[in-house]
Amino acid sequence: MLIKDYFDAIQARIDAIRADESDKIAEVARICADSIAAGGVLHIHDTGHMLNTELSGRAGGLVGFTPFSYGINVASPNSYRMSEDPAPDLTAEIIALSLRKSTIRTGDVLFVGSVSGKSEGVVELALQAKEMGVTTVGVSSIAYSSALESQHPSGKRLFEVVDIALDNHAPYGDGMLEVEGLDATVCPASGLCAATIMWAVMAGTIESLLAKGIVPTVYKSVNAPGGPEDVNARQQRYKELGY
Repeated sequence: MLIKDYFDAIQARIDAIRADESDKIAEVARICADSIAAGGVLHIHDTGHMLNTELSGRAGGLVGFTPFSYGINVASPNSYRMSEDPAPDLTAEIIALSLRKSTIRTGDVLFVGSVSGKSEGVVELALQAKEMGVTTVGVSSIAYSSALESQHPSGKRLFEVVDIALDNHAPYGDGMLEVEGLDATVCPASGLCAATIMWAVMAGTIESLLAKGIVPTVYKSVNAPGGPEDVNARQQRYKELGY
C-alpha cells in the first residue's frame, strides 16, 4: 500500500536526520542561544513550502523567530521593446538593499531553506549575510543539491557557502515513492523533514537558554480561552526583553 510505503519512507528519513544531523542541530541550537543571550535575533528565509509559516507565530514556538523575505515587482510590458536586450540581473543589488532595510544585524542567525540549494538568490543571500557577521545555516538536501549545477556566479550551492549545513535527507527530485504508471515520484520529503530539523533546533535553543538562566518567550495557543490577549502579552514581553 502506498500509505504504508509513505509512512515507512518518511520515518526512515527522520531516523536518518536524527542519526546524522543531531550533533550539528545541537551546535546550531547553542549558537542560537548564544545569539539571543547577546541581544541577537533568529531569522528564516525559505524558498520551499513550509518553514516561514511553520516556525513563525506558532503555539509552542519562540516568539522571536522572525521570517525574512524580499522582492521587487516590475510590470512594464511593451511588445515594441520586448526584443531588446533583457534588463541586467540585479539579484545581488536587490539582496543588499533588502538586508539593509531588514532588522538583520551582526551577531544574528539566519536560516536559509532551499531543497535544491542551487538558485542564485539563496546563495547570494547567504554570502552577503555572512559578510555582515551573521551566522548562516542552510537547510537543504545535500544529495539532491550535489547533483545540480549552481545558478550563482560562484558556481557554489547553498550547502557550500553557509556556516553550517543541515541536510533534510530528501532524495533527488524530492519525491520519495515510485508508482507504477506514473512518470514522477510522489510524496516529497523536504517539507516535513525540514520542519523536523527546525523544531529540533528550537527545542535545543530553548534548552540552552534555560541552562543560561534565560526564560524565553514561547507562544501559547491563540485559540485557547483568552488566547489573543495572552499572545499580545507575550509579544510585548519579547519586545521588552529580546528573548
